Amino acid sequence: MKKLLKIFLLIAMFIYSASFVSADEKNVWVNNLRSTFLNNSAVIYGVNLRTFNAQDANNNGIIDFDENEESGTFLNAIDRLDELKNRGVNTIHLLPITPVGTTKALGTAGSLYAVSDFKSLNPQLASDKTALSIEYQARKFVTEAHRRGISVIVDLPSMGSYNLYMKRPELFVKDKNGEPVIPVDWTDTRVLDGGSEAQINHNLFMEYKGFVDMVMNIGADGIRADVASSKPAKFWKELIDYSRKKDSQFLWLAEASDSWTKPVHELAVYTPYDKLLEAGFDGFYGSFFNLKDWKTAKELTDHVLFIKSLYNKYPDRKTAIGSFSTHDELSPLLINGEPFSEMIIWLNATLPINSYSVDGFATGDNYIYFWANKKADKTFTDDEYYFAHRGKIDIFNFSRKPGAHNMNLSEQFNAANNFKVYMAPVLTNGKFTVIKTSSPSVFAYAISYSKQTILVVGNLNYRVQQEIEFKLPKFDVETKMLMPIKLLNVPHVEKNKFKTTIYPAEIQVYLIEDYEIK
Repeated sequence: MKKLLKIFLLIAMFIYSASFVSADEKNVWVNNLRSTFLNNSAVIYGVNLRTFNAQDANNNGIIDFDENEESGTFLNAIDRLDELKNRGVNTIHLLPITPVGTTKALGTAGSLYAVSDFKSLNPQLASDKTALSIEYQARKFVTEAHRRGISVIVDLPSMGSYNLYMKRPELFVKDKNGEPVIPVDWTDTRVLDGGSEAQINHNLFMEYKGFVDMVMNIGADGIRADVASSKPAKFWKELIDYSRKKDSQFLWLAEASDSWTKPVHELAVYTPYDKLLEAGFDGFYGSFFNLKDWKTAKELTDHVLFIKSLYNKYPDRKTAIGSFSTHDELSPLLINGEPFSEMIIWLNATLPINSYSVDGFATGDNYIYFWANKKADKTFTDDEYYFAHRGKIDIFNFSRKPGAHNMNLSEQFNAANNFKVYMAPVLTNGKFTVIKTSSPSVFAYAISYSKQTILVVGNLNYRVQQEIEFKLPKFDVETKMLMPIKLLNVPHVEKNKFKTTIYPAEIQVYLIEDYEIK
């Protein structure tokens, strides 16, 4: 079994690395991210550049500039691009790279999402080891990513910092007393006023337009719009149309979900996910972050069928990302342990969606910082504490590089990404079929195309193992080649009937040759 898996991974890695030779030789980058994404072939890796390659020499978890330690920058991030390529990543999602507010702030560096200027780059990300401008440093990072066949998406923050409010109050929603309103519990930001469907706020639109120009000028391939539902659909349509006139392959990903139905404040705009897709967004989050709460197979497979129903509902194809574990989500290790993380890895790789993971996930980071929410020795904002969310990647401080030393998860992550690349024709074009199992908490699905079928089985009972049975239509084990890709127990198969033991949170993956569900 292990020998078969190694053979397939070697083939996949060869195909993956060979596909970028011509681009390197020509040294010319042609953006095709939108096509890649709409074919569900993107393997996206979320990165906070401020911590991505931070140099924490004394291992205290905090970057001590007085001791010549260096936080993450555009330039030192380049050193880790080969690592990402080798992991099968083909798209980087850069969390906000805009300047952050320092007044009424959270954390000693300020939240990445408390933007103070939409038209410039965060000086915290500039290296002091060069005289090159920060714009050149940013372009260098993007160029080096492209040279390795990696696309770059930049995060567009949805709210503004208090510093921005003090400079540009006309950009913000105000209450009856003329005060800017705070979204939910994000106390370091204020709600931006995008206007309405009848009349968008032109002042804010010009700020966002300047952001689009800036990220396109550094060579980025797309934008992830933070809390996209907080702006009118008309606002987004005009902005997306503007970008597409410059680059038809420029990707727009909405942080929106069919599960989210309320505005961030009662005075804020709320635009549902379907209206955002109509406005031109290529994809959204779906509700995969609810996997931790789903108890039945039907909840998962119904959501996949819902996502697939959107593919051809609009004039342009739409799809989703595997939003199982983003920077807003608690570490899966803290939720249901290592097997749950493995399940997320392989669902990302085998569902007809784009893969997504956040920096540190692949190596088992639980994002527990011993210094979190303690008083700081030094701060660069008006917050004297190391504010952090327990179990979530730090976006508030100059802190350590995300990551741990879980070799099993690391190997699973690499294997799954390479399998996704190798099976791209099946995942892009295949028929998705729900397979009924003998347990309501055990899901099974098959994706078939051109006489190949990916079979996946998983246990959503995170505490109890299951003895289960299921059947594949018109399958005969005597005449078909059943290849185990990821499993702990070999199933017993008679003709088309499978019997297997599946452990808590376990996921099993098979490849079946010369078999297709029509």
